[in-house]
Amino acid sequence: MMSPLTPTAILIALAALALALFLALRFEKFRFGVEYFHTRVGHFAGWSILILTLAISYEVFVRYFLRTPTEWAFDVSYMLYGVLFMLAGPYALARNGHVRGDFLYRNWPERRQAAFDIVLYVLFFFPGILALAWAGYGFAKFSWMINEHSSNSPNGPPLYHFKTLIPIVGAMLALQGIVEVARCVLCLKTGAWPQRLSDVEETEKLILEQAQQREQGAA
Repeated sequence: MMSPLTPTAILIALAALALALFLALRFEKFRFGVEYFHTRVGHFAGWSILILTLAISYEVFVRYFLRTPTEWAFDVSYMLYGVLFMLAGPYALARNGHVRGDFLYRNWPERRQAAFDIVLYVLFFFPGILALAWAGYGFAKFSWMINEHSSNSPNGPPLYHFKTLIPIVGAMLALQGIVEVARCVLCLKTGAWPQRLSDVEETEKLILEQAQQREQGAA
């Protein structure tokens, strides 16, 4: 079930994106803050791998050795994998970790790279991500309305919490996409890519390591 796309909703979404773009262009701390938030969320979501591994291992043990399969393993597995897959999107975008066929891209001047990225974001990224957030909101709203539970097992767990993650991730991806567009605009102005938070962290780490080496050499 998809919620109606009203003019008011469109204006609110455009205003929110415009405000985020303004802040990302004006304030480096805003860009770093968005990247930091998505990075921390990605690290937190990474724990679902461990929980998923333990759940599947337990299911294999009780199913094949004790002959008492669980009623929840299948639901837990696809929910945890879904959480990992969805929350990995904003994390990978914030860390510039998505796969890119860059055999041509990497040889271009940085301004051409930025211009090309802006075109791709406008034509492909934002239409898809905003559609995901819009449709996901409708699915989540309907799931809450009917108190939806999984039909894959007799005591199926609730699904509305899981489906609520869809529009949330859509909004997170849109916000990180705005930050990426802001980086492209700044690169067009200056001719160089602005630093990412990960670049700053690596630089600080390198400085600390060099200082420790100098201290050890002096000792």
